Amino acid sequence: MELGTSILGSTLGCISPKARTCYGPGCSRTSNLLRSKVQSCGLNLDRNLPLRRMVSDGYVGSGSFGVNTNANSALGNSRSKIYKRLDSCLVVPPTSGGKPRAIIKFLGGAFIGAVPEVTYGYLIELLAKEGFLIIAVPYNVTFDHARAASEIYEKFHSCLDNVLTSGLPDDDLSAADLVDLPLFSVGHSNGALLQVLAGSYFSEKIPKANAIISYNNRPASEAVPYFEQLGPLVSQVMPLMEVSPVYNMARNASGDAFKMLFDTAGAVIAEYDQEALVSLNKFIDQLPSVLNQVSEGISEFKPTPSENRDYCKNAYNVPHTLLLKFSVDPIDETDLLEGTLKPRVESFGGTLEKVQLSGNHITPCAQEPKWQAGYLYTPADAIAQGLKTLSLNETRVLSRTLSDWFRRFEA
Repeated sequence: MELGTSILGSTLGCISPKARTCYGPGCSRTSNLLRSKVQSCGLNLDRNLPLRRMVSDGYVGSGSFGVNTNANSALGNSRSKIYKRLDSCLVVPPTSGGKPRAIIKFLGGAFIGAVPEVTYGYLIELLAKEGFLIIAVPYNVTFDHARAASEIYEKFHSCLDNVLTSGLPDDDLSAADLVDLPLFSVGHSNGALLQVLAGSYFSEKIPKANAIISYNNRPASEAVPYFEQLGPLVSQVMPLMEVSPVYNMARNASGDAFKMLFDTAGAVIAEYDQEALVSLNKFIDQLPSVLNQVSEGISEFKPTPSENRDYCKNAYNVPHTLLLKFSVDPIDETDLLEGTLKPRVESFGGTLEKVQLSGNHITPCAQEPKWQAGYLYTPADAIAQGLKTLSLNETRVLSRTLSDWFRRFEA
């Protein structure tokens, strides 16, 4: 879960710290407050959007990630939306058109995995440019990893079955174009753990190759800073939140205040785009659930990290696995996973490889900004632009590494 707190400030840095801070069970009302204030601006986060749903009954996995609105044009953002929402998944076809090389099941990290179109947009778009059809499965954080892995498996294959039955007619892809494609998977951080668990819990409809990025299977006390102190604190804060005059004032904040918040966040959520607001809604809604679990005395993930290791050591079934770590990542546990999986993979004649790239834990989450310097291009502008360019280069190397490795298993 540490990933969620580290990347949030990076991806949604345009929102002030006070605006995105939420403490204790009051988060439940905070999420309701944010939703109600957004609705007061004439928006409805909970309404059903006119989405295309495909007929079920079939088998294997295609739009884009920016949003082409007037606000985007004003910001100089020419990218159009590349993803489609099908059921509970996001489907991204190859941007170049034509038959995809393969289908990728994509899972992001804790918290930010709920909104992959925002937090992993650049990486997913790079993979689409490489010719892959990507199905990203948004999910909410929970301490029950076994349940999360099973639910994601069901959501993914429901979407996959629909795509394989009906094709993607808007992208000129028939079911026949997709049905025989190889299936791969990519998981980052907590999503990497869930991909490994899914590859151990199930023996059917599993990927041919699994790319595991920045694997993290730490106990809750290490994965969540100050976790041991968080539970009692949440319980104590609840009655204070109920009577807080500041909280009541926040509940009665004007719609204009929230309109200003969304104006400020326009680079991420352009002109109140309904699809982007669905993403924001999904991110907000998972906070109360996590804090409720903490207040109820949850003290560890289920299964525990040691139970995960023991199970995967004896049950992991994916034929080919790439373990990918970054040069600066203090919470990475890729080396430990390598020792866990190696005997099992060798026992059924599979392959297990490990690669280290330049970067850090949030390299997969780097985003491509439309750089706008001020009237004066200062040294600070140059430094910031240089650092962002370096980060984007590392993400591009990651995408090429994945593409080249998957190519070996496309035959």
